[in-house]
Amino acid sequence: MARTPGGGGGARPGGGAGARPGGRSGGGRSGGGERSGRGRGDGDRSRGAGGERERDEGELVEKLVGINRVAKVVKGGRRFGFAAIVIVGDNKGRVGYGAGKAREVPEAIRKATEQARRSMIRVPLREGRTLHHDIIGRYGAGEVIVRAAKPGTGIIAGGPMRAIFEALGVHDIVAKSVGTSNPHNMIKATFQALSRSVNPRSVAARRGRKVSEILGRRDPAAEARE
Repeated sequence: MARTPGGGGGARPGGGAGARPGGRSGGGRSGGGERSGRGRGDGDRSRGAGGERERDEGELVEKLVGINRVAKVVKGGRRFGFAAIVIVGDNKGRVGYGAGKAREVPEAIRKATEQARRSMIRVPLREGRTLHHDIIGRYGAGEVIVRAAKPGTGIIAGGPMRAIFEALGVHDIVAKSVGTSNPHNMIKATFQALSRSVNPRSVAARRGRKVSEILGRRDPAAEARE
């Protein structure tokens, strides 16, 4: 009778009950501390990245044209990734495009944006709102027709071409795609057309004439009627 209260009853409360709460409480505190620390660190990183994007967007306009899921067949199955197309411009006559692939969507967009910034071109604009002349651009199966427009026309274009003109800073333009609807070929055909755009000054310098002589040509029949 003396062994029962002193040995069995005393050992169980002191050892089993005391050890279990201590282990659980200690493990819970350490795990919670690590998780909360990681959460704060991730939050700081996300806020820092967001701040950089806002500053960059204040200088350059980034437009995501499309995201496509791609698959690579490897030993053991398929490996999926994402391909992104991004248009970057400053709304003042400079624009570029880029494509990037990665296993995650944000990384693919980042790669495409960096490539677009490196490949920006300058396009001469008339009065800062439209092109100086009509152009036809071709790339592969893509063919686009770009025409200058009067004030108040707006951007009459669809698909990736609208994103290009908005990032470029064009306000009045008429564009039509008569080739393939593949966004890659449409974008490259549009940039091929924009790269061929010239202003009257360069034409006058190349011909050895004045700008007024290039722009001031009139129909002889109209002059005779006046």
